[in-house]
Amino acid sequence: MNTTNCVTRHKDLFEHKILSALYIFVFVVGLLLNVWGIKSLLHNWKKLRIINILVLNLGLADMLYLLTLPFLIVYYLNESKWIFGEPFCKMTRFCFKLNLYGSIGFLTCISAYRYLGIVHPMRVKGRLTSTHSVVISVLVWISVSAQSIPDMMFPKHSENMTGQCYDTTDLKNVEKYLHYSLSWTFIGFFIPFVVTVGCYGHVTLVVCRSKTVKKNRKQQILKLMVLLLLLFSLCYAPYHVFRNLNLYSRVQFTREICPTWNSEVFIAHQASRGLVSLNSALNPLVYLNVNKDMSLQMKQLLYQGSQPFRRLLKSRSSTSPVSQSEEEAASSF
Repeated sequence: MNTTNCVTRHKDLFEHKILSALYIFVFVVGLLLNVWGIKSLLHNWKKLRIINILVLNLGLADMLYLLTLPFLIVYYLNESKWIFGEPFCKMTRFCFKLNLYGSIGFLTCISAYRYLGIVHPMRVKGRLTSTHSVVISVLVWISVSAQSIPDMMFPKHSENMTGQCYDTTDLKNVEKYLHYSLSWTFIGFFIPFVVTVGCYGHVTLVVCRSKTVKKNRKQQILKLMVLLLLLFSLCYAPYHVFRNLNLYSRVQFTREICPTWNSEVFIAHQASRGLVSLNSALNPLVYLNVNKDMSLQMKQLLYQGSQPFRRLLKSRSSTSPVSQSEEEAASSF
C-alpha cells in the first residue's frame, strides 16, 4: 500500500497549539502548587510523618518534570524544531519518564500505607518507621531509573534532520521501542494500578462497615481514594493505551501499511500526552488529603483571599439603601 497519502489530520493544531498551551498551564499551576507543598512539608521536617516522606518524593518527581516544560513549550511553539541538542532532548524525555513512573510508584506506596494503617492498624503499629519510608523511596527511585534508562538508548532525532525531539523514537527503531513500551506498561502501570485498586477497594469496604471511624475521617479516606483513581483513569491509563496504539500504527507504517485509524489514534495520543502532564498539577491535591496542617493552611489562604471580596460586597450592600433613598428624595422634587 502506498503510504504517501497516510496523512495525520490536525497534527499541527494538536502539537503546536493545544499541547503547548496545556504545557504552559501545567507549568504555572504545577510549579506554584508543588513549591508551596514541598515548602510546607520541609517547614515541619521534624514532625514529618511516615507517609509524608512519600508525598515529599512525589513532589520532587513533579518538580523534576516541571523544570523541563519550558524547553518543551519552546519546542512546540517553534513548530516541533528542537534547538537544544539531542543529549538534552534525551534528558528531557528521561525526566518525563522519571516523573511518570515515579508518580505512579509513590502513589501506589501511599495506597499501600493507607491500606496497612486502616485495615491492619494493630499489626503495623510501631513497625513502620520513617526509615522504612526512606528505604522504600530509594527503591522506587532505583526501580524507576532502571526502567527509564533504556529509553535514552533509542534515537530521539528524526533521520531527515528536521530537528524533531521524539517522545518515543524514530521509525527505524519503532518496533523495538514498542516491545519496550509494552513491557513497562505492564510493569510500571498495570501492576501498580491493580495494587492501588485492590488496596482502596478493601479500605472502602472496611471504612464503610466500620462504626468507630468518624464521618469526617471516612470522607477524607474516600476523597483520597477517588483522587488516586481519577489520576490513574484520567492521566495514566489513556496515555499508556494510546501510546502503544500509536507505536503500533507507526510499525505498520514501516511495513508500508496505513491503518484506517491512524489519524484518530494520533490525535488521541496527543490528547493523552496533555492529560498525563496534568498529573504534575493534580498531585499536590494528594498533599491536602494526607497532611492536616497543609489542609488547614490552604483553608486559611482561601479565607484570607476571599476577605477583600467580602468587604467589597459588604460595603456595596451597606451603601445601596442610602443611594436608593437619595434617588427617591431627588425624584420627589
